[in-house]
Amino acid sequence: MGNLLAYSGIVTKIRAMQSKLLKPEQFIEVANLGNVPEIVDYLKKNTAYAEVLDTLDESQIHRGNIEKILVQSLYHDYTKIYRFCGQKQRRFLKLHMKSYEIDLINYCLRIVINHYKQPFDLNYKRAFFDRYSQISIEKLITSRTTDELVENLKDTEYYVPLRKLKDSQNVTLYDYDLTLNLYYFTTIWKEQKKVLKKADLDLFMRDFGSRIDLLNLQWIYRAKKYYNMKPADIYLLLIPIHYKLSTDLVKELVEAPGLEEFENAVARTSYARHYNFRQDLTIEQMYSECLNYLYTVDVRRNPYSIAAVNTYLFLKEEELKKLTTAMECIRYSLTPGETLAYVGGRTQ
Repeated sequence: MGNLLAYSGIVTKIRAMQSKLLKPEQFIEVANLGNVPEIVDYLKKNTAYAEVLDTLDESQIHRGNIEKILVQSLYHDYTKIYRFCGQKQRRFLKLHMKSYEIDLINYCLRIVINHYKQPFDLNYKRAFFDRYSQISIEKLITSRTTDELVENLKDTEYYVPLRKLKDSQNVTLYDYDLTLNLYYFTTIWKEQKKVLKKADLDLFMRDFGSRIDLLNLQWIYRAKKYYNMKPADIYLLLIPIHYKLSTDLVKELVEAPGLEEFENAVARTSYARHYNFRQDLTIEQMYSECLNYLYTVDVRRNPYSIAAVNTYLFLKEEELKKLTTAMECIRYSLTPGETLAYVGGRTQ
């Protein structure tokens, strides 16, 4: 009864929002469009994005501006959910906010490390971050070097892990990205126990723990297939958390002499039926497919729980990735079939 009362208002709001997410057949229709303006016209006429896209005039209809609008729609949904949440759920949403902060820092690192001539274009994120984040976009956009960028994060939790890299030699964008990823996953894994209790904690641990396992599987596979990395180097990539993958099994996966041995080891995991490397899907699509299954099963079995919030944000973020991918494919004149192959997986 406690969870029913705590989540009844949030669940009603989220169900209304989820009903507006794109259906699989709509992605098929998008994939058959000829250019980006046609995608915008379709989204305006057939989806909940009409309201936000109506702010663009014809001269502004290009991929960069549309992506910004899509991101703002995610922030808008986060804000709506936040308003309906109690203190317990808001603490969870602040945990989720860390993923958006990591994305922002990584974007800024790419700007300064690659010496892009274009200025930081973050005004569309500023209002949202000013309200919900510990990070000051106003400070970040003054950064011209990685040292300045790290110093401009001094009042945030990200300063200490990045400060250690700042004092190292020959640090690359990859090093920063890896450090932030490892920090994010290990921090969330620790803090979830302070934020969530009992049933909510069990649900989130299942979803987040599975996500960590699947990312580790994905990174081991990529390291072996595309980069021929040595086991010692692969271990450095991995999130040091084991949910359903034992230490012994991770060792077997990393040290497998070839892809066939790796795939045989994966076949013994609980993820095998959803994570078949022999399917005609990319590794990213299989990762998305497996998580989609886990999240939707959890919310179906436990509708009045943190799964309602967690699943909606996952589905919304996946939808934005797929729309962005579809636009990129159409921009480069890929066929509808090729576009759908890149989009892949389910939408809901």
